[in-house]
Amino acid sequence: MTTGVPLSPGGKNYAPVRPTFFVLALLIPVVLLLAIAIGAVSLPVKDTLLALFGASSDAQTQAIVTRIRVPRALLAALVGALLGISGAATQGLFRNPLADPSLIGVTGGAVFGASLAIVIGGSAMAGMVSFAGLSVVAFGAFLGGGLAVILVYRLATTVHGTSVTTMLLAGIAITALAGSFSNFLEFIASNDMLRRISLWKMGGLDGATAARVWIAVVACMFTLGLLPRFAQALNALLLGESEARHLGIDVARVKRGLILLVAVAVGTSVALAGTIAFVGLIVPHIMRLIIGPDHRRLLWASALAGAILLPLADTFARVVLAPTELPVGMITAAIGAPFFIILLRNRPDHGR
Repeated sequence: MTTGVPLSPGGKNYAPVRPTFFVLALLIPVVLLLAIAIGAVSLPVKDTLLALFGASSDAQTQAIVTRIRVPRALLAALVGALLGISGAATQGLFRNPLADPSLIGVTGGAVFGASLAIVIGGSAMAGMVSFAGLSVVAFGAFLGGGLAVILVYRLATTVHGTSVTTMLLAGIAITALAGSFSNFLEFIASNDMLRRISLWKMGGLDGATAARVWIAVVACMFTLGLLPRFAQALNALLLGESEARHLGIDVARVKRGLILLVAVAVGTSVALAGTIAFVGLIVPHIMRLIIGPDHRRLLWASALAGAILLPLADTFARVVLAPTELPVGMITAAIGAPFFIILLRNRPDHGR
């Protein structure tokens, strides 16, 4: 899976980069406004704008907008950006457009950490705020994901360096092992705990708060500030590790940096919103088809597209069965999987 597979068919005429970025940047505030205005109680755009600027005469509208929907919309955009850019980096690292950030074991470890927090702490304690706005469950998920990535990296690293192929296999093994532990915890959990675990695994943004938004902002500043610096190295890695070394790339340092940044991005996302499938896979894939495989553009485009896709998916999850809210991870998987299959069917040469 990591033997120099081209990430883009040669000779394709891609969309102009500047108009594409302009459209993506323009769509973000539009999508955020829709996410804030639309819900179980839909608000007129005018009233929404007034509430955003603190000028609404309706106290209920002001409270709905500022206390509930703004944090949720912002958290969705930030998590989507983290998943999008980390997905692009992961696909570049593994040199395969079908790679997903969860391949390095962070998602499986996070699920185990969250499940352990729920079972040991109990459903009541698991919902308490413990540190910097993170609940016990979220904190457990972050620690579990981080430990899983460290273990995968140590297994893939020898005196000769870090093998991407071994990392992939180790990630699959650690994910399976963490999954077996999580299944055991679900087996011994009470009905209430089991429901909490199931809902958390489906992903959701209903727990959005200002504190969580700030955590996501810090993670985005860290990830989006550093990952683009690896763009040239990722482009070189597309040629193969040996060729990248001949071009002066410190491949070992690049791998360490990419793994650390992807782990931080995905671990934070999972801790804040649970497991949200397909965003880190489908978004970079679509952007690569549109603007090409150059990571100097692809990383930023994937972040912007992720910040658009997840708020849209969350808005749909809130209104499709209103007033009941569906887990957003269910929506991204239901929409992303068929769409991805269609892309593969229409592009049989892609990834060969």
